[in-house]
Amino acid sequence: MTAKINVLQVIPKLGYGGAETGCYDIAHYLAEKECGSYIATSGGELLKFVKKNKVGVFKLPVHSKNPILIFLNTILLSFFILFKKINIVHARSRAPAWSCYFACLITCRAFVTTFHGTYNFKNKFKKFYNSVMLRSKLTIAGSNFIFSHINENYSEYLNKKKKLRVIFRGINVDYFSQKNISILKQEKLKKEWSLEPNNFTILMPGRLTYWKGQEKFIEALNILIEDYNITNFQAILLGSDQGRKVYTKKLQSLAERYSLTKKVKFINHCKEMPLAYSLADVVVSASVEPEAFGRVAVESQSMGKPIIASNIGGSKETVLNKKSGYLYKHDDPRELAKNLNTVIQLSQEELKLMGNEGRKNITKKFDVEVMCDSNLREYKKLLKN
Repeated sequence: MTAKINVLQVIPKLGYGGAETGCYDIAHYLAEKECGSYIATSGGELLKFVKKNKVGVFKLPVHSKNPILIFLNTILLSFFILFKKINIVHARSRAPAWSCYFACLITCRAFVTTFHGTYNFKNKFKKFYNSVMLRSKLTIAGSNFIFSHINENYSEYLNKKKKLRVIFRGINVDYFSQKNISILKQEKLKKEWSLEPNNFTILMPGRLTYWKGQEKFIEALNILIEDYNITNFQAILLGSDQGRKVYTKKLQSLAERYSLTKKVKFINHCKEMPLAYSLADVVVSASVEPEAFGRVAVESQSMGKPIIASNIGGSKETVLNKKSGYLYKHDDPRELAKNLNTVIQLSQEELKLMGNEGRKNITKKFDVEVMCDSNLREYKKLLKN
C-alpha cells in the first residue's frame, strides 16, 4: 500500500449544494487524517472557506461540457496528478468525470465517482454521457434510492470488477444543532422576516423550481384554511429562484389567488440555515420528483424540528414516519394539508418529543463524520487492491 493517501476531488463549482458540501467536508477530514487533500474546481462561494493551508485548490474550467475544454482538463489534470502524486481521483459530476476518467487511464490512478442524482436520459447518447459515473473502480451512491436507480437503469455498465457502494450523505450535526442558536440572532431574524410571535411557523426551504413542489405547498395551505379552518399560521418559502423569474411570479400569483399574501413570505436567502430552522415549528419538503438524498429532511431533524416530506426518493430513508415527522403522497396537496393540520394540533411537548426523535435519528445515521470515515476506508481498500 502507498505510504500516504493523496486524494483529488473534482467538482464543477464549490457552492452550497449537497455534493459541494460533501466534497468540502471530506477534503478537510482527509487533511485531519494526514492524507494529501486537493480539490479541482472552477470556483464557487464555498471556496473562500477552504483552509488553504490544509487543502490544495486547483482552479480549472471543470464545469464545462465543451469537448475541447474536457480534453484540455484531461491533460492538465494528468500533470497535476503526477506532480502531486495523487493516487485517488474522485469525480462528483459528469463533465469533470470524463476528464478524470481519461486522466486516470493516462496516469494509472484509481478512479472514484459519487452518483449524486437521477441524471435524466432521453436518448442513448445522454445515457452514454451519464455512464462515465459507472466507469470507475468504485461508484458511491448517496442513498439506497440512488443505488436502486443505478441497478435498474445502468445494469449494462456494472460488472464484478467495479464496486457499487451506498454511503449516505452526512451533515455536520454540531453545526445543525439547537445548542448553537443565539436568542439575539433569532429575535433579529424574526424582525427582518416580520414574523408574528403567536403564529405557527411553517418553513419550506429550497430553491424555487417546479420539482421542489412550492405550488403544491401553497395549494395545501389554502386547503388548510378551507377544510380545517386553520388560520393562525405563517409560511416561509426560503430559497432563490436562480433567475426563474416567471416561476416566482407564478407562485406569487397563486398566493394572491388564495388570499395568502399576508401568510406566505418569500425569502431569497439566509446565511445561517440553522437559525432559519430554529424559527420553524415544522419544516416541509414537498418535492414532486425524487430527491437523491434530501438535505432539508436531514437538516431539520438534526435541528430537532418535525419534518413533513413527500414519500419519494431519499426522504423515505431519512424520515421516521410518524416518529420524527410525516410522509405524504408526493402529488397530493390534500394529504399534505392533513399532515400540517395534525402537526399544528400537537402540543409543544409532543412537538419537542418528535424533534428529539429526529435528532437521534440523524446523529446515529447521517453524521458527516460517518460519511467521511466511510469514504476514507473505501479509498484504503482500493489502494490495497
